[in-house]
Amino acid sequence: MKGQFPTTGVELTLLLVVSDIERSRSFYRDVLGAEVFREYGGTSCVLNFQGSWILLVIGGGPTKDKPDVTFAPPPDINVVTHELTIRVPDCNEAYDILKSRGANFLTPPVNWGGEIRCFFRDPDGHLLEISQLV
Repeated sequence: MKGQFPTTGVELTLLLVVSDIERSRSFYRDVLGAEVFREYGGTSCVLNFQGSWILLVIGGGPTKDKPDVTFAPPPDINVVTHELTIRVPDCNEAYDILKSRGANFLTPPVNWGGEIRCFFRDPDGHLLEISQLV
């Protein structure tokens, strides 16, 4: 019988390709409130956000373990292939706090009946959402 997956000790990390580590680290630390866990040679930064991991990396070409893959920041911020959703107890309050820290929102919070949500971007255009169940 083979082992199980996932097993104890497995953690999930969201990797985001960025163009400027310092600028992105500042955004995730100072605007979002993530804690810097570790940095690697100016090319990557690991942050802890509410028990989840965010890994910021500078783009780059193929490597031995990913021979046909290139990492790059979003080429078009209006075409989204992923987003980071943050469930909050009070969307309007979170909006006010994040906006005061420099987050640029697409719109103020919108009440959709079952949830209140709004979206903002990191410095490279990665989409983030704050959302409240109602």
